[in-house]
Amino acid sequence: MRIGVLTGGGDCPGLNAVIRAVVRKGVGTYGHEFVGFRDGWKGPLEGLSKPLGIAEVRGILPRGGTILGSSRTNPFKIENGVEKIKENLAAQGVDALIAIGGEDTLGVATKLHELGVNVVGVPKTIDNDLGATDYTFGFDTAVNIAMEAIDRLHTTAESHHRTLVVEVMGRHAGWIALHAGLAGGANVILLPERKFDVEQVAGYVNKRFDHQYAPIVVVAEGAQPIDGQMVLHNQELDSFGHVRLGGIGQWLAEQLEAKTGKEARTVVLGHIQRGGTPTAFDRVLATRLGLQAIDAAHEADWGKMVAMQSTDIVRVPLADATRELKTVPLERYAEAEVFFGS
Repeated sequence: MRIGVLTGGGDCPGLNAVIRAVVRKGVGTYGHEFVGFRDGWKGPLEGLSKPLGIAEVRGILPRGGTILGSSRTNPFKIENGVEKIKENLAAQGVDALIAIGGEDTLGVATKLHELGVNVVGVPKTIDNDLGATDYTFGFDTAVNIAMEAIDRLHTTAESHHRTLVVEVMGRHAGWIALHAGLAGGANVILLPERKFDVEQVAGYVNKRFDHQYAPIVVVAEGAQPIDGQMVLHNQELDSFGHVRLGGIGQWLAEQLEAKTGKEARTVVLGHIQRGGTPTAFDRVLATRLGLQAIDAAHEADWGKMVAMQSTDIVRVPLADATRELKTVPLERYAEAEVFFGS
């Protein structure tokens, strides 16, 4: 077979490890040929491709980002988008696609499969919010980056007796905030899954100061106060209907400073969480997912996503993975609340 590979949506560490595993096993074990489509769904939509063989994937295991490029292109928002994809796949002799991405990228893959395109999916997102898989690669790296930042912020916060508010990514799911906050010893963690009371947060901050320590507050970008809404960077929507979030950290810092009388500063980690070399966990997970993805393609098991369940890599219907987001259960949040303000 001639198989196309693409990476869509936000980049994350581990994408190159998947590409490497797919190509190395696909060529070396099965004798398949590969073509890399550039910039997510824009590649097959516009016929933008590059050679993808053993030589092209050497040395990319530790590299962050993606050698194929990415975008948030939605072919279903473009006139005759599906027909263009089918035409370009046929013109380049591509028999199937391996799509590596998150909710939006795999949502497109699910619809294309239903319309007759041979697709296998690989779950990628630092947010860890895809259903049907215990973990997505990229998440562990993002958590470790955020944790290291929190570790560093503890000392400067205590030196200046300040509250430091750390804003991390997480539009609808607060997995990064929860794990990084717990690992980094944050005093308060605020998630999109549960609206927060600013007065209560201020109480936790004051209690921390009473113990002669400076508080670290970790807040996901999609967190909301009880009497407010998400803080938006602007009102523009991308092709999947998402607004650009950003600003809840600054808003919260201003509120806490006013209510506690203590100086508060904000640190927005932003795309730092997406960048750089993947952790060992993400390299191994991404590699295992890539190996299983090419197995599924070789066996013509279309419409499936490879997933991690317990310690096994299994295949699940793409529709199961994208039906609903995997959010943080309230009982998991209750575990973290034990440490708030202490």
